[in-house]
Amino acid sequence: MTAAIAEKAAAPRLKRPSWKDPRLLVGLLLVLASVAGVSALVATADQTVGVLAARTDIAVGQPVTADDLVVVDVRLGEAASRYLAADTGLPAGAVATGLVRGGELLPASVLGTADDLDRKPIGLNIDSPLPEGAGPGSRVDVWVSLPDGRNGFDQPELLLAAAEVSQLADTASAFGSSGAERLHVLVGDESMPALLHALANGARITVVLNPGGTS
Repeated sequence: MTAAIAEKAAAPRLKRPSWKDPRLLVGLLLVLASVAGVSALVATADQTVGVLAARTDIAVGQPVTADDLVVVDVRLGEAASRYLAADTGLPAGAVATGLVRGGELLPASVLGTADDLDRKPIGLNIDSPLPEGAGPGSRVDVWVSLPDGRNGFDQPELLLAAAEVSQLADTASAFGSSGAERLHVLVGDESMPALLHALANGARITVVLNPGGTS
């Protein structure tokens, strides 16, 4: 009996943890850091920024003004720097160097000047209906037939392969007639002389949709 009592007396007693215990302080700091991190993450995710978006389609080479844009509030996080903020003024003489569809956010990289364009939009009047699916951003082959001097036209020749359509125009309002359709295609400097020659000599223009976009 005496030996059992002595054994119990020798057993270590559990102590109530003290506020001065380093392990308790470290655990408390970890909890506080976790709560602060989650709070910061939630606050960041809930932040919205005002950026500019296209009101309607903006064609390549088209001057961009405030009337072409609307302000939208979006959550972009780190991607916000890629788009034009609502409080950023438009550069003087800004033109679109790429197609921006209506409703899309305006990338900061899409604004430039006319000198930045490696292709220029040229308007074409065509007598035949536009191919189904042709529109801004699509690719078309442009065929031309020059007058043969006998009230006819030579065999068609492919002048522009996989030219990008930048804009469709309403010929009824522009020319008072709906007999022809008009579109703008982007033309590089190397193809510009041949196209201008064809247009100046009354060539017949035919546009064929090139879905693959290859030359």
